Amino acid sequence: MSETLVKGLAYHGNRMIPHIKDDMRQIAANGFNAVVHMFSHNDLRRHKLIMKDIIEISRENGLDVYLNNWGLPGAPGDPSHFLSAHPGCQQVYNVGGIYNPAFPAVMVCYNRPEFIAFTKEWIDAAYDAGARKLTYDEPHMTTADFDENGRPRVWACRCEVCQKLFEERYGRKMPVLYDDDVEEFRLWTFTNYFETVCEYATSKGMENALILKLQADHGICLSKAEALFKSPHIQNIGSDPYQRVEGYVDAYKFIYHPTKENIELCKKYNKDHNVWIRGFGLPQSREEEIIAAADAIYDAGARKIFIWGFRGCDGNDYHMHSPETAWRVMGDAMSRITERHRNKLLEEARKAVGMGEKSNDTGFDEY
Repeated sequence: MSETLVKGLAYHGNRMIPHIKDDMRQIAANGFNAVVHMFSHNDLRRHKLIMKDIIEISRENGLDVYLNNWGLPGAPGDPSHFLSAHPGCQQVYNVGGIYNPAFPAVMVCYNRPEFIAFTKEWIDAAYDAGARKLTYDEPHMTTADFDENGRPRVWACRCEVCQKLFEERYGRKMPVLYDDDVEEFRLWTFTNYFETVCEYATSKGMENALILKLQADHGICLSKAEALFKSPHIQNIGSDPYQRVEGYVDAYKFIYHPTKENIELCKKYNKDHNVWIRGFGLPQSREEEIIAAADAIYDAGARKIFIWGFRGCDGNDYHMHSPETAWRVMGDAMSRITERHRNKLLEEARKAVGMGEKSNDTGFDEY
């Protein structure tokens, strides 16, 4: 049986119900059948009941719903509000401090038990709002200032909790200089966190999807996520092979190969996938790259295809140069892959009944 084509869109920034109703109608009318709503710390504290309404309105418009952990640990997304109540839970750099000019976001340490407990609270709230599918967006621990061997001179996290856990695992003090054990420990940190929180979500009947970066400088990337692919509590692992803003490159070629890698890894480990198209921040006259990206992602085998974000992110500083044009192109891109998918299903159905081949079977013998 062929996979259903999921065409999703990121949506965030609005919590006013009349606008939600109009926007969800627009999303469905533009060819999408899924929406990813941000569920931030602010939403957790102020919009839990509103989020339940938003989920219901989305489904009334035929949209499958995912909730995203926007800004819970910090970037990507809003600064982590969790740290205002737990200021000692920041990621700490090996050179000291919680801030680095190369990556100024202040992040939460994924090893902190307080943050694990808070994530479970967030999962409970998402469940109560009616969500059954969760996405965890670009988890990372920062690295910067790489040496000639590609190893970071600046990296996180080396807080007191991480140092203690490292010493317990490796029988030595956590070094200041990056080495193989540090790299392995950082990967273990992500695995331990997601195994713990995703197992909790799974116990409530929820699905878990990760969105991983392609670059290794975030500490966890698609090619180094074997332990996460093996987890029974993570059902879906995807990526966002966004084309560069500076320096034009062929969008189709740039996106096809990493998407293919994503799909092959998911098939190897029997996982579902999610692959994202850049619908923000592109300069003038590059809107058509959205169509090239959709074609590349579909050709690479993806059937869970998402765009960031609604109307070219026109409510954000990083919006497309012409959000209105981008929104039209997004609709064209969804129509294009929808038609391609329908034709593919028809071709498969015809082959299944032997059409196009010589056959004397009329199909009426059983009547």
